[in-house]
Amino acid sequence: MPTSPGSPVGLHRVLEPAGVLPQAAQRLDPAPEIWPDEVRISVERLNLDAASYRQLSEAHGGDGERVKQAVLEIVEARGKMQNPVTGSGGMLVGVVDEAGPESPLGVRKGDRVATLVSLTLTPLRITDGLTRWDGRSEQVPAEGHAILFARSIVAKLPDDLAPELSLAVMDVCGAPALTARIVQQYVDKGTKPVVSVIGGAGKSGSLSLAAAARAGAARTIGVVPFEREAESLRAAGLADVVAIADARDPVALAKAVEESGGPADITVVCVDVPGCEHGAVLSTAAGGTVIFFSMATSFSAAALGAEGLAADVTMLVGNGYVPGHADYAMDLLRTEPGVRGLFEARLAAEAESDRQD
Repeated sequence: MPTSPGSPVGLHRVLEPAGVLPQAAQRLDPAPEIWPDEVRISVERLNLDAASYRQLSEAHGGDGERVKQAVLEIVEARGKMQNPVTGSGGMLVGVVDEAGPESPLGVRKGDRVATLVSLTLTPLRITDGLTRWDGRSEQVPAEGHAILFARSIVAKLPDDLAPELSLAVMDVCGAPALTARIVQQYVDKGTKPVVSVIGGAGKSGSLSLAAAARAGAARTIGVVPFEREAESLRAAGLADVVAIADARDPVALAKAVEESGGPADITVVCVDVPGCEHGAVLSTAAGGTVIFFSMATSFSAAALGAEGLAADVTMLVGNGYVPGHADYAMDLLRTEPGVRGLFEARLAAEAESDRQD
């Protein structure tokens, strides 16, 4: 073990190119020996972010074995999991294997934890060849190790929830926290906003709908692409109105939101497909706010599209971190039956698919 602390943001783990932060690096050093302010995690499960997994699956024709090999090749080549197409990664759960004496993260050997920083900047080595994963789900059983820096973020997993459920929630916990913050800002100014969540039946979408309602939204609109998702969202009771629209069709999306009580004062984009930027802008009221949580978002398309539409909207990038975000998301899961039901149904469907394979 080195005797002096490393860079708190992980510069000492960057192999190339020199001078960039770990997220922007082409290759990181995943060596297991830790610096005094680092933590080594024994990996149990990865959670690939939705945009990354969708891209990999579509690129390989849904062939799980090829998806698996692609993930292994990325991690081996880069020393981290960062999809070269989407630029995104995900997060992981595991057990603390060793904590350096100068680590400020507040965890110790034996703690089961979830990393709340992206796999795109987390040194990672996989040692089991992902033999327990069929390549057909975002959650990836894995063995190996990962390294956390002094400025990484980590949360201990709660004892009352299955690790798979905790992982699914913590993967998207930044979305509801930021949604609640923005809604609260409107409320504090005397306006109860109409909130539209595109992708409302998904993980981040369902949590964002619950957060918007709790923060004081006047109306919540959940937008989904198919009737089966609409049925699930209606049953969950998380949206005042459920609208069906293809978010890639700007005119159809704007019409669906308007017919549901819009335009929206706040639009939250939680879908994992590209091409939803213009619809989000067009369905948002003048002076409103668009929050992009999807890693499939083209921020140049969003900015230039808003300009071309002469749309006076504030656009925010959801960076995944808001102080207290993990606890807030877990509280929503525990207290909102509709949220928990959607999450558990999603996990059950994935488990059933694994059994059939």
